Amino acid sequence: MSYPQLLTAEEQLATGKQKLNIPQIIAICGSTRFMQEMADTDRELTWGGFIVVKPGCNMKDPHPLWADPADAEAGKQRLDDLHRAKIRLADVVVVVGDYIGDSTRAEIAYARSLGKPVQFTHPEVDPGDAEA
Repeated sequence: MSYPQLLTAEEQLATGKQKLNIPQIIAICGSTRFMQEMADTDRELTWGGFIVVKPGCNMKDPHPLWADPADAEAGKQRLDDLHRAKIRLADVVVVVGDYIGDSTRAEIAYARSLGKPVQFTHPEVDPGDAEA
């Protein structure tokens, strides 16, 4: 007697999004130096009918939430973990900007390791699949 294969968490999420008629989710990645470009891309994609998730904090700009160095370090780790969750949730990743730093390179590799399509506003900066 064979048993039915249980769906993976990823399959359950995809099925749930489909059953709920949830629009495609796009995660925006990139250096925080491109926060304005990310906001512009968010606006265009949202206008086009997509759900967009992107970095919500720019720790390069002074703010009381990360003024204390110990709080800033813990917060950076939380934000990194949160952004990886956004990538897992997304159907597609869009990388904004003409520069890829270490954090963004790691996010691209992570997205590709999950089989997520990765698109670039500046395709010439694509580090390729060697990072995955």
